[in-house]
Amino acid sequence: MKARRNKKQIPSFRKLIKTSKVELENKLKNKQFKQQSTLKKYRKEQRKLRQAVKDAVSKKPIPLENPKEKRPGKRIEREEEEEEEALPLDMMDEDDLQLMKDLGQRVSFLTRDLSSSEPVHAKKRKHERIIDKYEKIPRTLQTAPEKELIHLLPIKDKSGIIPQTREKPVTDSNKDEEDQEEERELEEEIIEDPIQELTIEEHLIERKKKLQEKKMHIAALASAILSDPENNIKKLKELRSMLMEQDPDVAVTVRKLVIVSLMELFKDITPSYKIRPLTEAEKSTKTRKETQKLREFEEGLVSQYKFYLENLEQMVKDWKQRKLKKSNVVSLKAYKGLAEVAVKSLCELLVALPHFNFHNNIIVLIVPLMNDMSKLISEMCCEAVKKLFKQDKLGQASLGVIKVISGFVKGRNYEVRPEMLKTFLCLRIKEVEVKKDTEDINKPKKFMTFKEKRKSLSRMQRKWKKAEEKLERELREAEASESTEKKLKLHTETLNIVFVTYFRILKKAQRSPLLPAVLEGLAKFAHLINVEFFDDLLVVLHTLIESGDLSYQESLHCVQTAFHILSGQGDVLNIDPLKFYTHLYKTLFKLHAGATNEGVEIVLQCLDVMLTKRRKQVSQQRALAFIKRLCTLALHVLPNSSIGILATTRILMHTFPKTDLLLDSESQGSGVFLPELDEPEYCNAQNTALWELHALRRHYHPIVQRFAAHLIAGAPSEGSGALKPELSRRSATELFEAYSMAEMTFNPPVESSNPKIKGKFLQGDSFLNEDLNQLIKRYSSEVATESPLDFTKYLKTSLH
Repeated sequence: MKARRNKKQIPSFRKLIKTSKVELENKLKNKQFKQQSTLKKYRKEQRKLRQAVKDAVSKKPIPLENPKEKRPGKRIEREEEEEEEALPLDMMDEDDLQLMKDLGQRVSFLTRDLSSSEPVHAKKRKHERIIDKYEKIPRTLQTAPEKELIHLLPIKDKSGIIPQTREKPVTDSNKDEEDQEEERELEEEIIEDPIQELTIEEHLIERKKKLQEKKMHIAALASAILSDPENNIKKLKELRSMLMEQDPDVAVTVRKLVIVSLMELFKDITPSYKIRPLTEAEKSTKTRKETQKLREFEEGLVSQYKFYLENLEQMVKDWKQRKLKKSNVVSLKAYKGLAEVAVKSLCELLVALPHFNFHNNIIVLIVPLMNDMSKLISEMCCEAVKKLFKQDKLGQASLGVIKVISGFVKGRNYEVRPEMLKTFLCLRIKEVEVKKDTEDINKPKKFMTFKEKRKSLSRMQRKWKKAEEKLERELREAEASESTEKKLKLHTETLNIVFVTYFRILKKAQRSPLLPAVLEGLAKFAHLINVEFFDDLLVVLHTLIESGDLSYQESLHCVQTAFHILSGQGDVLNIDPLKFYTHLYKTLFKLHAGATNEGVEIVLQCLDVMLTKRRKQVSQQRALAFIKRLCTLALHVLPNSSIGILATTRILMHTFPKTDLLLDSESQGSGVFLPELDEPEYCNAQNTALWELHALRRHYHPIVQRFAAHLIAGAPSEGSGALKPELSRRSATELFEAYSMAEMTFNPPVESSNPKIKGKFLQGDSFLNEDLNQLIKRYSSEVATESPLDFTKYLKTSLH
């Protein structure tokens, strides 16, 4: 017969591997708990066994024939009951009786409950197995160190899962020492053979190689983005990640290249409109693939542009705070170079993308840098703002910059660089005329209604009129030009902020270094100031001049501002600014060929506004006094200043024809000329002559000579004494700048003198005397004879 198969199959090795670690741990814990419980039972049984043996040894065994003898109390009753149940001895066989006797001599018989029906040797095998297992457990002394066990895969048999362990091999201390010595030897070998350090030349070659690789990578990314911006917009992120270059050899250079590359990329791929965020309704609606693609491109472009600006801002902040980062890739010295490149990129974006997103954020970054301690960064930012003002036709970007500058100046309590306020001079506001009736400016064309057409036009005319109006509407939409009303509104708001800034400084910071810039700005935009402020402003300007706290150039700006105010809308006011004429006449001699020579340009502008443009309000005595003083001033200034002053004198002689009496040596009227008097009306200038022109006629500068001869001849427009068109058509200020000697060279250059006879050069002998020539020839033809030099004889004779 075939052996019956065991229904419980042994698990395969793969199944054991698949068993989770938690299951194995649970099984192991259950097994350990069972072993502990069996050990407790076993100890209990052993305890009972020992007690029974002790009792058996101390007492005599009671024979089976007399079980009733000497039984105390309850025990006797219990045994009587058992005896009743047991069989009588006379009914047992001899074999059974012998077995009972043998069992009575064994210990187990004494401890066994005879009333139970369980066989005697039922648990013998089980007890033996427990004892055997207990005996097999290795006994360890307390002094012996505990050995570490390595748990292996368990084994499962019929009895259950058997955990398998193995002792961890203990390495000898001697072996450990040997291993340590080997490791030390290896370390010493490594130290003895270090990596060879590169020389400076090799290091530079390696750096050049790395840099070339980075440049090629940047160029490849940039060209890919430029070729197809919509599909390669994700490469912007890859290029921007190079701003965090970690290689210390090329980190600074690579970051600078990436900054400039990204700046040029954004200038090229940015659309000409502002990208707004999509609404929830627009996001939920289904769109075409082209529209979705365009939206993704715009979203990616705006996000990368924002991150790029944040990176530039962080670079500037790192330079300002001068804190070294943990990476320590860029040194503190390199921070300034990175910041300069970042600021330059911000300035380029400020000028190139005034319509795009985050332009106001760039303005907020640039304006504080206009007042930076670094002269280079300050000039860079100021030039960018000037450029923005000059090219801003509408005025939206200019208004944003003006607001931030005004707030910054006020926040710093007017302690800023004057260059910040000088940028206001580049505003393009003079193109717009400020008028009260703004409705008259650019009135929108009113089209005829149907009733009006029906009354005044025939059927064919109405048809043509309708077609004409439709065409005009289409042209107006296609032109898409900003209306003059919107431009006027923006310019008016900008001017209000500018004047508020100027008036605050005039009121609160009159001794501030910003005052010259304020006065210069007021002089330029004075014709746009509201008439209501004219009286107060003239009083303030006169007070500033009389205080004596201003420099000469600042006082000239005050005079210039006052007359600009009066030449514009101030014509309607009946004000005679005699005190301003007197101040200018009195201070003209402060100009000279030294430091104040640059003030001549402002004086020329003032004279043009004071005398030429206000010719009807200027008396002849005042004009004569100014012409005489200007000719005297032309003697002791630089040539370009002399040319400008003589050009102004020529214009005044044309404007006031009766001033030609100064060319006559005979006196006109009573009195004597008083050159030291500061009042131009009472100095009797009609009794003098322009003798200074004869001195200027012999001036070393040829243009000054021409102007002096021209004025002596009476400043004619035609004839031999007239000026060339290149001189007569230019204004005094233009001539002053054209013949400037700022480069320390003659303008025009001095002509070199050529010899009269060309191609004939005199030899060196022709300059010598004939006798001297013969003597030189005689000595040069003699042969030199060698004779001993004896200086002693001459020494002896001199001693005697």
